[in-house]
Amino acid sequence: MSWVNRALKSPIGAKVMMAVTGIMLTGFLIGHLAGNLLIFAGPEAINSYAEGLRKFPALLWLARGGLLGAFIAHLAFAAQVTLANRAARPEPYAFNNTVQATWASRHMVLTGCVMLAFIVFHLAHFTWRVTDPQISAMGEFDVYQMALRGFRQPPVAMAYLLAMAAIGLHLSHGIASLFQTLGLNHPRYNRGVRFIGPVVGVGIALLFASIPLSIYLGYVN
Repeated sequence: MSWVNRALKSPIGAKVMMAVTGIMLTGFLIGHLAGNLLIFAGPEAINSYAEGLRKFPALLWLARGGLLGAFIAHLAFAAQVTLANRAARPEPYAFNNTVQATWASRHMVLTGCVMLAFIVFHLAHFTWRVTDPQISAMGEFDVYQMALRGFRQPPVAMAYLLAMAAIGLHLSHGIASLFQTLGLNHPRYNRGVRFIGPVVGVGIALLFASIPLSIYLGYVN
């Protein structure tokens, strides 16, 4: 298996693993989004969804473990690629020609760090329920009331909206670049790929952001 180790330690191998784990995490986000949007259907819909997930604890923890592993691997390979790039060019360019590079592509580390901080806060907020005594006292499956309580607080709503902006920027570049990383690029559809990334990334972010924004503005009550 030495060839596997060599492949994973190479910049190309690390980028491929970043793409694979990125696909896994994006798939989770889409599934998580579909469940969260049930809040617009009312308390019974979202609370039944949350209770249904907990009826299969083994599968739930297996999914959590897989996602945690994918996330850690994504971070590790991202750090490997970043360090390799810095080692290859220890001195900055005298003229930084980044006209073709988007803001999102140049700040993937920044948006990734914001997402990591958000995940920790999100777990503390809704899963561990240690950020608010009133949320801690609520029923385990009363996700609807927990969301109302949390997102009616301006700092919490703003934190979620900023995190969604970071997610949208990160996905916009990540989804588009994974096609090239996996060798799926072709002159005929490269323009479409560059269009799909921002559409999917921003679309996911906007749909997620619609939940705290709607609750804060009083459209969900």
